[in-house]
Amino acid sequence: MNIDPSVLSNVNAQSGGAKLNNSQSGELRESFMTMLVTQLQNQDPMNPMENKEMTSQLAQINTVSGIENLNDTLNGITEQVDASQMIEASGLIGNAVLVPGNNVKVSTVENEEGEEQTNATPFGIDLDKPAAEVDITITNQSGEPVYTEKVKGLDAGVESFPWDGETNDDVAVPEGSYNVSIEAVDAEGNDVSSSALNYAMVQGVTPAQAGEDVRLDLGGVYGQVAMDDIKQVL
Repeated sequence: MNIDPSVLSNVNAQSGGAKLNNSQSGELRESFMTMLVTQLQNQDPMNPMENKEMTSQLAQINTVSGIENLNDTLNGITEQVDASQMIEASGLIGNAVLVPGNNVKVSTVENEEGEEQTNATPFGIDLDKPAAEVDITITNQSGEPVYTEKVKGLDAGVESFPWDGETNDDVAVPEGSYNVSIEAVDAEGNDVSSSALNYAMVQGVTPAQAGEDVRLDLGGVYGQVAMDDIKQVL
């Protein structure tokens, strides 16, 4: 008489799904031991259970405890990872970062001499591989170019760029939101995959929710992003 494998499978599934409390798990293990003892008492003396069969039965019984312990360990690791991410994310509050996006903000401020000065947020470029030449175009909300720049010899990865908020003719552009577009090619003239990056300030952190990671709050315009979305800290 062998213990029904389907029963063991069902118990293991329940235990793995963390549906059993400690009392229920203890009762199940006790029941399994009772079944095993009964099996030994009623076995055929001329054909007793072999050592490997005994070991197999005990191993199946211990699987219940093993899965419970594994779940406890994994839950503990998950909590530690979440706590570590929260600490890391909190350290970014008040810092400027680059995240996927093509927006540039232009504002006018007064300098120390009382004169108006145009300020623009920086932007970034993310290249999949080295580029021999990169064309940068900044357009207004009507899609009209207000500034262009050609950059040569950029390595793969992320690089940030400043803009003074002026046209190529050194004329300050009006306050507002502008867009950046990127076109990159390699030494052979082949297109290089590229993307523009937004400048934003980390204003807060949202703890990890079920099935999600820690989220960074970048304010009303940019909303929340994941830690993986941070391409560079400025």
